[in-house]
Order: sequence, then C-alpha cells, then structure tokens
Amino acid sequence: MTSSNQRKGQDSPPREKGIKAFRGPAYRTIEPVTQWLVRRGVHPNAITLAGFVITLGAALMYSQDHVRTAGVLVLLGGLSDVFDGRVARVSGLASKFGNFFDATLDRISEIAMYLGLMTLYNAYQLELFDIWMIYIITLAMGGSLMISYTRAKAESLGFDCSVGLMQRGERIVLLGFASLLFGLDWDGIVLSSVIVIVAVLTNITAVHRIVWVYKRGTGVPLDDGGPTAGKG
Repeated sequence: MTSSNQRKGQDSPPREKGIKAFRGPAYRTIEPVTQWLVRRGVHPNAITLAGFVITLGAALMYSQDHVRTAGVLVLLGGLSDVFDGRVARVSGLASKFGNFFDATLDRISEIAMYLGLMTLYNAYQLELFDIWMIYIITLAMGGSLMISYTRAKAESLGFDCSVGLMQRGERIVLLGFASLLFGLDWDGIVLSSVIVIVAVLTNITAVHRIVWVYKRGTGVPLDDGGPTAGKG
C-alpha cells in the first residue's frame, strides 16, 4: 500500500533546475527596476513587445556577422522576458492574453534567432562544416520548439511538465554569452560547440518530457474524450 508521503512526493511538482533554480535571487536583484517600471505604468505587454523587437535585432545581427552585438541583444531580449512576467504579477496586470502573447512572441523570436544563425553559417564559403552546422541549427530550433510544445500540451492535459535542463532560460544564456564573449574567435568554434550542445540537449529534454508525461498519463482518460483531442 502506498503511503501518503509517497503519494505526496509523486504528486508534487518537480524541483526547479538549471537557470530557474536562481529565480528567487534574480527576482530580488531586479526588484527595484521592477518596482520602477510598475510606478511608471509600463504595461507588461509593452515589455514583451520590446523584447521581441530586440531579439529580432539579434537575428539581424547574426545574419550580418555581428555576432557579439547579437549576443548582447539576445541577453537583453531574455532579460525583458524576465521583466514582463514580474511586472505583470507585481502590477496585477497578469492575464491569459498576456501569457499567450508572451509565449507566442517567444516562439517567433526564437525561430528568428535560429534563422539568423543559419544565415551566419550560410554566409561563409559553405564548406562541409558549415553545411552540417545549418542542419544542427535546424535540429536545435526543432528541439527548442518541441520543448515548448510538450510543456504546453502537457499543461492542457493537467500536468505541470517543466522537467529538463535546456529550457528557454538556459538557451538564451548559453547562446547569448557564447556570442558576446567569443564571437567568431577561433573560427567560431566556441559558438558552434554551444549550438551543438543546445541541439543535443533540447531534443533530449523534449524526449524526457514525453517520457515524463507517459509515466503519469498512461491509462488516464481524457476529460472530454472528444474527436478533436490531441489535435494542434
């Protein structure tokens, strides 16, 4: 017979890992800026839109071989993604549309960033290594989108599926700092290595989430069981 403590452990949400483990200290650090934005009446959706534009700028900088500038913009875009959520909660302006708007623009901006990286490698003389990197970037983009999709789909089924290491915060930090600190030094080997790491770990994380939901959702009936269940 399963004890109540065991059941409680199984039902409790997974412990935060990676970048999210530093969320508490980070929020305390940025609290003065958050309060300033709230006092100024800055709407969280405006911050979301600003972050989106900044990340589009990063994609453009990648396509123009300005890798270090792109790194700065990637990190700034990621920072705005922190502020919009905090301002929404502190100001009481959090809404379902705001959450949807933020998640949608995050996906579009991430696609744009990877397209910018593809253009960066496509601008070279297209040696074999560069051709392979284009495929690897595509794999990284697919893995990143699958991480978001698996969580969103799991949440729609009632599961808080936030497991895995290579979530959006980790991707931003790795790609942003690799671009900013190293640029194309040493023939871009550091940036290329980070992209490979992101490509591998995003797909591992996506598979991890599939397995996680499988273990908790197998045999559990849908609430409605309608014909559209499972369709995107």
